[in-house]
Amino acid sequence: MGDLGGGGSREPAADEQAAPAPAPAGGGGADHLVVMVHGIVGSTADWKFGAEQFEKLLSDKVVVHCSNRNMHKLTLDGIDVMGERLAQEVPFLFGVTAIENFACCIIHLIFGRTGKHLFFADNDDGKPPLLQRMVDDWGDLQFISALQAFRRRVAYSNVGYDHIVGWRTSSIRRDSELPKWVDSTNMIYPHIVYEELSKAENFNQVVVVPDVDNCTLEERLIRGLKRVSWEKVDVSFHSSKVRYAAHSVIQVKDPVTHYEGADVIQHMIDHLII
Repeated sequence: MGDLGGGGSREPAADEQAAPAPAPAGGGGADHLVVMVHGIVGSTADWKFGAEQFEKLLSDKVVVHCSNRNMHKLTLDGIDVMGERLAQEVPFLFGVTAIENFACCIIHLIFGRTGKHLFFADNDDGKPPLLQRMVDDWGDLQFISALQAFRRRVAYSNVGYDHIVGWRTSSIRRDSELPKWVDSTNMIYPHIVYEELSKAENFNQVVVVPDVDNCTLEERLIRGLKRVSWEKVDVSFHSSKVRYAAHSVIQVKDPVTHYEGADVIQHMIDHLII
C-alpha cells in the first residue's frame, strides 16, 4: 500500500543515498523484522502511524523499519534499481534477506524507468517486461521462490474508492472472482468486509502459459501470482466522509484525517504470526 506524497522535498544527494539508514531504537529480544515500504513519490512518513502501532504493541517481538532508500523522486528510478537499494538497506541493518517490494501508480504522474516497468514498456536485451518476469523464477533470480518462502502472504485491498490501485489488481483476482461483500458488523474491525484464503494453484498447470489471444498479459500475471497461497482481506470505507481518500486511509497516511483506517492497522497487528 503506497500513496503519492513527498511534496516539494528535495532529492537526496548521491552520498546521502548511499549512507546506511540508522537502526531503529529498541528491539531488545525481538526476532522478527517488519519492513514498511511506501509507494510512488512517497516517504517514510507515510507509514509513521502504522510503525508506531506495531512498536507500541509488539515492541518485544518485532523490529520495525520504514525504508528510506527510495523516497520521493527516487521512486521513479525503476523497480529494479529500487529493489537493489532496498536489498542493500535491509540486510545491512538486520541480516535479513527477505524483501517485500510492491509499487502502485497513477498514470499522469508516472515517468522515468519506473513508469516503463509498471506499463510493461521495458525491453531489456529482448527480455520480457520486468514485472512479467517477477511472477516466475528467471535465471538466477528467484522471484516466485522467494515469495513462496514466506509462511504467509496477505493482501489488503480497498473494494472501492481507491482510484490509484483497483480492487481487482490489489487483491490479485479476476473480475469473476471478486466476492460479494456486506457491511461489517465487527466492532473491532468495522472496515474489514471480507476475508478469504486463496490456496495455491497447481504449479505444473500454470508454469507455462501459452501466448494466445485468450490469455492476456494480465491473466499470465494472475496465474503466476496464484501459484502461491494468499490471505485476502477486503476493506471498505464507503460510508466514510473521507472515502475518496481510501488509498491513503487504509494505511492511515495522516493520523488525523485518515484515522478511520486504524482498525486495518490493528487487524494487521492482531493477525501477525510471531
